[in-house]
Amino acid sequence: MKRSNRWMWLGLVPFLAMVLLFQLIPVVTMVAGSMKPASGSGISFGFYAHILQSAYYMQAIKNSLLISAASSTIGLVAGLACAYGITRFPSRARDRLLMLSNMTSNFQGIPLAFAYIVLLGSNGVFTLLFKQWGWSVFADFNLYSWSGLVLVYVYFQVPLALLLLYPSFYGIREQWREAASLLGASRWQFWTSIGLPVLSPAVFGTVGILFANAMGAYATAYALVGGNYNLLAVRIGSLVAGDVVNQPQLGNALAVILALTTLLAVFLNHKMTQRARRLDAAFAARPVRKRRQSPPRAWTAATAAKEEL
Repeated sequence: MKRSNRWMWLGLVPFLAMVLLFQLIPVVTMVAGSMKPASGSGISFGFYAHILQSAYYMQAIKNSLLISAASSTIGLVAGLACAYGITRFPSRARDRLLMLSNMTSNFQGIPLAFAYIVLLGSNGVFTLLFKQWGWSVFADFNLYSWSGLVLVYVYFQVPLALLLLYPSFYGIREQWREAASLLGASRWQFWTSIGLPVLSPAVFGTVGILFANAMGAYATAYALVGGNYNLLAVRIGSLVAGDVVNQPQLGNALAVILALTTLLAVFLNHKMTQRARRLDAAFAARPVRKRRQSPPRAWTAATAAKEEL
């Protein structure tokens, strides 16, 4: 048994090597590079101070946070509705819809940006078509603005939220709905009192993943707006691999701030998920008081007859 256990540890070598090469070493290099001074040796937090004092970089952080929050909220609400709707379909149609959602959630980056430019750009197909028909649907819409970025982000946020939330709907039992309807509860009361509390752990976890996904999106934003819109991921790319300005230490500091922001959002959602699970467990473990049953009438009559005798 001891020899077999020793050989079992060898199976972890590829996993540990992957974690070391692609996670630990890049993170350590990024943090160490952000603390290098501009000249000389030692440890310095000058780049972090420069970022916090610069209105340009603070605007990039603000824009990224707002776009991530907006796209995550819209993606969560739409994903909840779509996930609930998919559970109503037959199994064959459900599998096809899930396969389509999986494909659309991975369709992002340069192909997605190019598709939106062709359809809704300044000379896009729908833009020119609606203008020719006299429709003012996209008259004030600008694809290369904040609203355009949110629209593009929502495209891959909704199917991702659907895939993450879909399994949690099967945790809601049909008996609960029947019991709630028998007690006179409406659909709104059922979902607010039973359905959403059961789904809350999955909802909080999905929000964290959607927010991190939007914060780290680089290829889609860069292909769509380039450097014309101030985003944190775009600024990091221009500082690390820019043709004009190349400041890798400052880019490392911005990357650390991006990582900390994403980790903070995931941590808060993880805590909220744990709290929701504890509340559900406490509610499920609450003892049910049984009503005292009255004795049967036949037994009562027999007892009374014995007492008379």
